[in-house]
Amino acid sequence: MADSVAAGLGDENETENEDKEKEKRLFSGVKKTEKQAAASDVTETLGFYERKAKCKERKSNVSDLSLVRFISAELTRGYFLEHNEAKYTERRERVYTCLRIPKELEKLMIFGFFLCLDVFLYVFTLLPLRVLLALIRLLTLPCCGLGGSRILQPAQVCDVLKGFIMVLCYFMMHYVDYSMMYHLIRGQSVIKLYIIYNMLEVADRLFSSFGQDILDALYWTATEPKERKRAHIGVIPHFFMAVLYVFLHAILIMVQATTLNVAFNSHNKSLLTIMMSNNFVEIKGSVFKKFEKNNLFQMSNSDIKERFTNYTLLLIVCLRNMEQFSWNPDHLWVLFPDVCMVIASEIAVDVVKHAFITKFNDITADVYSEYRASLAFDLVSSRQKNAYTDYSDSVSRRMGFIPLPLALLLIRVVTSSVKIQGSLSIVCVVLFYLGMITLKVLNSIVLLGKSCMYVKEANMEEKLFQNPPSAAPSRVSSRANRTKHTREPPGEPAEEGMSASVTTQPTQRDECPAPQLPTSESDQFLTTPDESEDKSLIQDDTELKHRAPKKDLLEIDRFTICGNRID
Repeated sequence: MADSVAAGLGDENETENEDKEKEKRLFSGVKKTEKQAAASDVTETLGFYERKAKCKERKSNVSDLSLVRFISAELTRGYFLEHNEAKYTERRERVYTCLRIPKELEKLMIFGFFLCLDVFLYVFTLLPLRVLLALIRLLTLPCCGLGGSRILQPAQVCDVLKGFIMVLCYFMMHYVDYSMMYHLIRGQSVIKLYIIYNMLEVADRLFSSFGQDILDALYWTATEPKERKRAHIGVIPHFFMAVLYVFLHAILIMVQATTLNVAFNSHNKSLLTIMMSNNFVEIKGSVFKKFEKNNLFQMSNSDIKERFTNYTLLLIVCLRNMEQFSWNPDHLWVLFPDVCMVIASEIAVDVVKHAFITKFNDITADVYSEYRASLAFDLVSSRQKNAYTDYSDSVSRRMGFIPLPLALLLIRVVTSSVKIQGSLSIVCVVLFYLGMITLKVLNSIVLLGKSCMYVKEANMEEKLFQNPPSAAPSRVSSRANRTKHTREPPGEPAEEGMSASVTTQPTQRDECPAPQLPTSESDQFLTTPDESEDKSLIQDDTELKHRAPKKDLLEIDRFTICGNRID
């Protein structure tokens, strides 16, 4: 009995032990599956966690991605500009260049303005005296005898021709009624006057470009050596062509002055505002074009000529208005705000235009010093012993400013506005003329001194003693002659000082050697390569490439004054 009871207890214990072992096995299996699942959840593939691990991390980092933390990160985020030092240095230099443009540009404009003023005063002061001296020499020639091969020197012949042109055109201008022209223009609509004014500006540039060619042809035809073969139509046809040109150009400028006068006298000033806005349209037409240094030099010369012409037109408008109001000084203060507004808009447009042109084309502000030196070189070279042209003609070629039509119009307006009656009026006219001569002489002395200083600073003294460069008769012949290398006779030795050569008179040369382009080291100071000539030229037999010569600023004239291209 006891054995059976003990056996039963043992069986129960075994069953309990088996149940416990089964529970342990199940519990251990569950733990293993949980560990394997956890291990599978945190497996890495190429350094990144699986989706479940990422979700867990996102849940754990939700507290870190707060709005305050984002704002603080934006407020404390930093960077280092020195990592791109060259870029920011270039931007700073561009800003400094734009800030220097107004100062350097106005230096050039002021110098060019006084150059134009010197040429303009020459027509009223020294030109009549030179014509008078030439006529005295011509009249006293039978008494004194023929001392040389020429009756008159070439410069005297040109002066006499200029004097005759001015006298003939002055009498022709008396047949033009200024009052009728004023009322005819005033009766037109505003938009029509705006179109007319724009057309007049274009026509003025075309007249200036072609007019100096007519005058140069006349001067050369009248002074050409007689032993050469005649290849012209004669002096008289050229003279009448020059008279017709000066007369038509003077009428054109008169219409411009009349249109500006109508704009000043309009009640609502709408025409004046539209004409001023035309200057800002010029910015759009020039700023976004490609400019080289030579192109900018042409534009600068054109701006100088335009500014001086506008000032003269404003003077004519003021004279006509003061005459209508019986020279009442109170009316001058009525015109003064409009005059200042026109001048200020002209200066502002020039500054903005040149500032952005230099910025977009990577041109430094020092280029205006080179332009000033080039203009100064023209003044100094016209006083040299081997001068080949008068200074007034040199300025006309360089800037497109021809003083004869503008001076003719001013004489016509002054003589019609101011009445000379009595001996006191004659004395006032004589004193005024002497004052103009004094102003001309002082202006010339100051300009000559400044020009010598600018030429010396630019190291251009060597060019003063070289033969003047002459352009080829055509572009085709000039391209054909580039492949030929001929030795030309050297120019005059630079033994004389510049101060001595400035005051000496030009002498006639018996032999005229072929013109030689400047080849000194100073040429590189004022030259830029021409893209159309940078292409290599191949000879037919030797297959050698030659680089075309660079264009010098001293060779840039008004031929391309209306455009931005240099052929």
